[in-house]
Amino acid sequence: MSTAFNTTTTPTGFAAVNDSVNELQTRAKAAYEKGTEAVGEATEFAKGNVEALVESGKILAGGVQDLGKSYVEEAKSAYETMTIDLKEMAAVKSPTELFQLQSKILRRNFDSLVATSSKNSEALVKLAGDAFAPISGRVNVAAEKLTKTA
Repeated sequence: MSTAFNTTTTPTGFAAVNDSVNELQTRAKAAYEKGTEAVGEATEFAKGNVEALVESGKILAGGVQDLGKSYVEEAKSAYETMTIDLKEMAAVKSPTELFQLQSKILRRNFDSLVATSSKNSEALVKLAGDAFAPISGRVNVAAEKLTKTA
């Protein structure tokens, strides 16, 4: 018994294979383009993140430098005030005068402490907000992208 295989091909079979290959190529090309676009978007997003971190660092460095200058000025002022206070104490002639002077110095120093602490706290809070602003902006961009994707 002999079995013979039909090895003839029909033009319709070639056309179907050709159509399938063309469709596969079209889909592969579309997937490649989508992938390339996604990589480009991810690269741009990462670049934006790095730029935000750099900007945040610049703001923070400038703010810390300004705070340092402010602290130095406060220290100089405190030293000058203390020098004047010591001269006034040296000129005191009675215990009553000494207690009055000490009371005056204590009140002034306490008021100065409260004012300086308040000023420095406000400056630190402002600096933190300013330094975080670029990062916050990038978080908002990421949230928008996630919302669009979902």
